Amino acid sequence: MTDALSDPGTLTDAEARAATAVDADGLVEAVRRLVRVPSWGGDETPAQDAMASLMAEAGLEVDRWDIDLDEVRAHPACSVEIARERAVGLVGTLPGSGGGRDLILNGHVDVVPPGDESLWTHPPFAGVVTDGRIHGRGALDMKGNLLAGLFAMRALKGAATPLAGTVRLQSVVAEEDGGMGTLATLLRGYRAHGAIVLEPTGLVVAPAQAGCLNFRVRVPGKAAHGAVREEGVSALENLFPIYRAVQALEEDRNRRLGGSPLFARHRLPFAICMGTVHGGDWASSVPDHVTVEGRMGVAPGEDLDQARSEMVDAVAAAAAAHPWMAGHPPVVEWWGGRFLAAETPLDHPLVTALRGAGTAVLGGPPALEGMTYGADMGLLAGVGHIPTVLFGAGDIRRAHGPDEYADVAELVVLARTLAVTAVRFCSPR
Repeated sequence: MTDALSDPGTLTDAEARAATAVDADGLVEAVRRLVRVPSWGGDETPAQDAMASLMAEAGLEVDRWDIDLDEVRAHPACSVEIARERAVGLVGTLPGSGGGRDLILNGHVDVVPPGDESLWTHPPFAGVVTDGRIHGRGALDMKGNLLAGLFAMRALKGAATPLAGTVRLQSVVAEEDGGMGTLATLLRGYRAHGAIVLEPTGLVVAPAQAGCLNFRVRVPGKAAHGAVREEGVSALENLFPIYRAVQALEEDRNRRLGGSPLFARHRLPFAICMGTVHGGDWASSVPDHVTVEGRMGVAPGEDLDQARSEMVDAVAAAAAAHPWMAGHPPVVEWWGGRFLAAETPLDHPLVTALRGAGTAVLGGPPALEGMTYGADMGLLAGVGHIPTVLFGAGDIRRAHGPDEYADVAELVVLARTLAVTAVRFCSPR
């Protein structure tokens, strides 16, 4: 890995020292170390312990605490899908001298399940490095990006870069199922003048993200023996008009809400997806129940109650037009994960500092786009009232499937960009 920067002439001496101080080899080994710690299904504490050790090795002040699960669950913004008996909060701090803007870097250690391991070219928790890529579950989403944040702070400290503002790295749990870990950091009192959530955006600066709501639709039917199926009413067949109504709602909502230039690349930035279907009790019986579960995308600034009402009304209208469901309506429920949408003004100092740093490190200005997936930006901005952007290495399409990997060169660019951003953003106010 070369230490050359794309446009060093645009950097101050302090910025250049911090950027070139990023330890690429150390970053790779740290990512491998963390990938080797499985952290799915709510079992995140060993990964948090590993992160705490890495923070201490980097010379950060480490705050590690047992999250009060009852307190977090009682908060109206809390949503979880995985039952946990224990969760650990973790924040590493690089103090500033005072008088500058404070910055939060935020990333999660929890990952989605590996799935069928036979589909992986390399074992999902081995941390294999080949052809400049680190392979494994979480290498991209988002242990690699989280550690790029840590190594940016390590570079700042190692280069003795003067900072007026304080930089904090939040290593959080439970992001994949709703963001309880980030909510816990807010309840502990952590705030800043800006925050960067290190999601894999392909090094695009994302000052906006969509939100989403998990929903469930219970579709009724009438059971009968399969040999006389016409005497029953199939809940599976009843699902079809409901599905078509939800598709029509998706088209209508995106036509009305998808006009922001930040989401122009996507035809359906606020997609509605039905991801699971369950129903029936016996192969030779007409199914008297089918349940579908999915996620409904919501736009920045959209009222969540209004979004829910649109879904309920669409299902109700489809049922009212059906000869049997008119008297036996489906039920819409809201459950599990919920991600708040968020948006930060393009002229905010965090956006301009990050884009300027990216221009110097990359040799050209990073693109500005909105992200269509939910992330912890919504909690930091919506609950913590912290101006927030998403910015990280890698393509989100490589996440949540077999053969997930992070590109080493992209992680190093990310770490350097974050180091320069911290110098610029944390300057005296």
